[in-house]
Amino acid sequence: MPRQILANKNIHAAIKKTVADNHADIISEVQEAVANNKVVVVGMAQNPAPKRARKTLDGLGIEYAYLEYGSYFKLWRRRNALKMWTGWPSFPMIFINGVLIGGSSDLRALVETDSLNKLL
Repeated sequence: MPRQILANKNIHAAIKKTVADNHADIISEVQEAVANNKVVVVGMAQNPAPKRARKTLDGLGIEYAYLEYGSYFKLWRRRNALKMWTGWPSFPMIFINGVLIGGSSDLRALVETDSLNKLL
């Protein structure tokens, strides 16, 4: 089932550029990291889940790029653009070979089922 997103025809012409450009820089930065790295973790300060994901990857000796955007107290609007782009509701956002695999618990599940190596 495709993800729900407001159709372009339902966006008034006067605001289309605003919608299209909404924090496009952060999305481009993540897209570039995903294109140039096998594993990318997108997180935020003060959140234990990105730390757990990084600790898991470190423990497995897997190299990754880490992008951190703000904390619970700042940059939430910028992070929200990433949530809208991916459809993933929380951090971290972990990409393996260009595919969003989910967050920390999803990474852990792949490790526990010996499925991670197949993705790498």
